[in-house]
Amino acid sequence: MRDKLLKSTKSYLQGNIDRHVANLENLLDNHIALAEHPDIVETIEKELDILADYEDKLNVLKKYLKSGDRE
Repeated sequence: MRDKLLKSTKSYLQGNIDRHVANLENLLDNHIALAEHPDIVETIEKELDILADYEDKLNVLKKYLKSGDRE
Protein backbone atom coordinates (compact mmCIF):
# COMPACT_ATOMS: atom_id res chain seq x y z
CA MET A 1 0.00 0.00 0.00
CA ARG A 2 2.86 2.38 0.80
CA ASP A 3 4.36 2.04 -2.68
CA LYS A 4 0.97 2.55 -4.30
CA LEU A 5 0.35 5.76 -2.33
CA LEU A 6 3.83 7.09 -3.06
CA LYS A 7 3.50 6.23 -6.75
CA SER A 8 0.13 7.96 -7.05
CA THR A 9 1.40 11.04 -5.22
CA LYS A 10 4.44 11.15 -7.49
CA SER A 11 2.21 10.86 -10.56
CA TYR A 12 -0.05 13.64 -9.28
CA LEU A 13 2.88 15.98 -8.67
CA GLN A 14 4.52 15.17 -12.02
CA GLY A 15 1.21 15.69 -13.81
CA ASN A 16 0.88 19.14 -12.31
CA ILE A 17 4.46 19.96 -13.23
CA ASP A 18 3.74 18.94 -16.83
CA ARG A 19 0.55 21.02 -16.80
CA HIS A 20 2.27 24.21 -15.70
CA VAL A 21 5.21 23.70 -18.06
CA ALA A 22 2.65 23.42 -20.88
CA ASN A 23 0.96 26.62 -19.65
CA LEU A 24 4.29 28.45 -19.70
CA GLU A 25 5.19 27.16 -23.16
CA ASN A 26 1.77 28.19 -24.44
CA LEU A 27 2.08 31.67 -22.94
CA LEU A 28 5.49 32.17 -24.52
CA ASP A 29 4.73 30.64 -27.93
CA ASN A 30 1.11 31.61 -28.56
CA HIS A 31 0.45 35.24 -29.45
CA ILE A 32 -3.28 34.82 -28.79
CA ALA A 33 -2.54 33.66 -25.24
CA LEU A 34 -0.42 36.77 -24.73
CA ALA A 35 -3.32 39.01 -25.67
CA GLU A 36 -5.49 37.41 -22.97
CA HIS A 37 -3.04 38.41 -20.22
CA PRO A 38 -2.42 42.14 -19.84
CA ASP A 39 0.57 41.60 -17.52
CA ILE A 40 2.31 38.63 -19.10
CA VAL A 41 5.35 38.81 -16.82
CA GLU A 42 3.13 38.59 -13.74
CA THR A 43 1.28 35.63 -15.28
CA ILE A 44 4.57 33.87 -16.05
CA GLU A 45 5.80 34.53 -12.50
CA LYS A 46 2.62 33.01 -11.05
CA GLU A 47 3.02 29.90 -13.21
CA LEU A 48 6.67 29.60 -12.13
CA ASP A 49 5.68 29.88 -8.45
CA ILE A 50 3.16 27.07 -8.84
CA LEU A 51 5.61 24.97 -10.85
CA ALA A 52 8.36 25.44 -8.25
CA ASP A 53 6.01 24.38 -5.46
CA TYR A 54 5.11 21.10 -7.18
CA GLU A 55 8.74 20.44 -8.12
CA ASP A 56 9.89 21.05 -4.53
CA LYS A 57 7.29 18.60 -3.24
CA LEU A 58 8.32 15.98 -5.79
CA ASN A 59 11.99 16.37 -4.84
CA VAL A 60 11.17 15.98 -1.14
CA LEU A 61 9.11 12.89 -1.90
CA LYS A 62 11.96 11.34 -3.86
CA LYS A 63 14.58 12.24 -1.27
CA TYR A 64 12.85 11.25 1.95
CA LEU A 65 10.09 8.80 1.05
CA LYS A 66 11.66 6.18 -1.16
CA SER A 67 9.42 3.57 -2.74
CA GLY A 68 9.93 0.34 -4.63
CA ASP A 69 9.71 2.10 -8.01
CA ARG A 70 12.81 4.26 -7.66
CA GLU A 71 14.15 6.01 -10.73
